[in-house]
Amino acid sequence: MLKIAKLSLLSLALAGTPMVVTLVAPTQAEAQAFSALRQAIAEASSTEEQLAAFYRERDFQPIWTTAEAADRRNALFSALSEASNHGLPTQRYDADALRAAFEGATNPYMMGQADVQASLLFLQYAQDVHSGFLEPGDIVGDIVHTLPRRDPLELFTEFVSANPYDYIGTLPPQHPEYTRLMRAKLHLENLIDQGGYGPTVQAGSLAPGATGNAVVQLRNRLMAMGYLERSATATYGARLQQAVVEFQIDNGITPDGVAGSATIQAVNRSASEHLSEVILAMERQRWLNFDRGERHIFVNLPDFHTRVIDDGEVTFITRSVIGSAASDRRTPEFSDTMEHMVINPSWYVPRSIARGYIPSILAGGANHLQLMANGRPVNRANVDWSRVSAGNFPFDLRQPPGPRNALGLVKFMFPNQWNIYLHDSPDQHLMTHEVRAYSAGCVRLDDPFELAYHLLAAQEADPINFFHTVLDSRRETQVNLQTPIPVHLVYWTSWVDTEGRLNFRNDIYGRNAELRRAIRNLGVEIRGVNS
Repeated sequence: MLKIAKLSLLSLALAGTPMVVTLVAPTQAEAQAFSALRQAIAEASSTEEQLAAFYRERDFQPIWTTAEAADRRNALFSALSEASNHGLPTQRYDADALRAAFEGATNPYMMGQADVQASLLFLQYAQDVHSGFLEPGDIVGDIVHTLPRRDPLELFTEFVSANPYDYIGTLPPQHPEYTRLMRAKLHLENLIDQGGYGPTVQAGSLAPGATGNAVVQLRNRLMAMGYLERSATATYGARLQQAVVEFQIDNGITPDGVAGSATIQAVNRSASEHLSEVILAMERQRWLNFDRGERHIFVNLPDFHTRVIDDGEVTFITRSVIGSAASDRRTPEFSDTMEHMVINPSWYVPRSIARGYIPSILAGGANHLQLMANGRPVNRANVDWSRVSAGNFPFDLRQPPGPRNALGLVKFMFPNQWNIYLHDSPDQHLMTHEVRAYSAGCVRLDDPFELAYHLLAAQEADPINFFHTVLDSRRETQVNLQTPIPVHLVYWTSWVDTEGRLNFRNDIYGRNAELRRAIRNLGVEIRGVNS
């Protein structure tokens, strides 16, 4: 048993002063002191079951309040001092209170209390920076990500056996996207301190060739955002037009070089608004702080695109249509695994949609839909329609395979409770729209055949011929993927691309507005808003 010297823990916590350690047998007083330390740790850790289990496995030995734990303490204080860089709610991490607890730990019992206080603070910070400080599903029901929460027992066990600085450094997302967002956050904060982007553009729209004060305002804001080198021109010339095109691309606006109403509205967003988007983007990154898969499919809903990612590189991209903004048709956010595709699919009409067809069926229409009962087709001629009404309609509805099938000619399945999947669509004209939110929840693809070829190339020598042989059979056919592929449906309205360009998209479902209220209520600092 260690002989504990009688001294203030402040010197241990802040200066790393060595404790007096001897190998002599403990006196009765020393044994009582150690018993008090263990009792304090046991009592204080009892509120967190797995933390209590961790201490119990260590025979309630302290991990923070010994001389050799100086690096551990300093690493924690260093991490807490930088919590704002991660956009975290810093008021959760009361480092001053912990320092005071260390300073006041002048007896074994108080040392035990301080030790657990440090552990609880570390656990809070570690979970927040690793997998997010929000429980997003409690705020927005359509966010159904399973957050990658670390097991506390595993977390502490790893931490005490590792270099504390290195270990804490591994907790935030290690993905380059997160690092780029952190840089963007710092840049925006510095910009806000210098006055932001300057006066807003006082015009409804501007076109090439325009002159005057509104053009100067547009020029200055694009300069402040990094799209234009320093210039004194007051004319909407070729270089300003190119800057507008680049800005439009980064904001999901049709890049025509004309500063129409959508472009002016986006240009006039403040640096503080952009900062709040970046802070929320960092939180969203933490929700995906796990192995996304060397190959995975990434659907960014407000960007209206679906991508295949291989080893961090985009190897396929196509435009997408997502669920409409109606509250019961919004596409949820979740991760799952694609297991197969169905070529020449049937469409089994969801009950929520089928209700809209019933009046037409009762009137003798909607003949493109087949009546189904117990999984079998029903001949309409054999139905006693005098006994059927909208209130007691007994049939399910199926649309057989074909070129006008609502799912098109191929669908990509990752079975989930929301019946959300990727599929073809006969309404390809919708892909030309800038905002593509029209579906009942599933994700429609502009280039579904090309996605099929891309995925089948991993298992077929001639994926195009294989696909069309099955397609030409006109039979509904399930094709299993030999290697299932993770699919991530996300709602990222802000990110920094590999070229360092900050991208923004509109909050079409209003989810970010709700989440921003939540993070501000938690006291997250947004420079220019609550600072």
